[in-house]
Amino acid sequence: MDWLTHVLWYDGRFLGIEWHAWKVVGWIGNLTFFSRFLVQWYATEKQKRVVVPTTFWWLSLLGSSLLFSYALFHQRDSVFIFAYAFTWIPYVRNLVIHHRTVAASRPCARCGSLCPPQARFCAQCGAAAPAATG
Repeated sequence: MDWLTHVLWYDGRFLGIEWHAWKVVGWIGNLTFFSRFLVQWYATEKQKRVVVPTTFWWLSLLGSSLLFSYALFHQRDSVFIFAYAFTWIPYVRNLVIHHRTVAASRPCARCGSLCPPQARFCAQCGAAAPAATG
């Protein structure tokens, strides 16, 4: 087991990495950004169609913000900073669009599930979607 200890804790560093607060922020950003892939994959497999859940956009926003902070305040690398400086724009835009779509959705008279504003039929039960108001 000494070999395992030597691999994990080498030269006083866990996994050979010098750890500090900004390194933790960077790794949490990476893990958060990566987890959005798992969320999207799970949602797609569950519904048997391509799905990008709202959680994907929140994880994208949080992960890219953490990575941007790490790049800006710790690495101070212009390439790394620029890579994450503007990624928040489509993430926020998609969250705004989602919010507006949910707010404009109408409940199905037959099954109660929400129908998007442009839907002519309920995706759950096939009934005619309620007419848009406004």
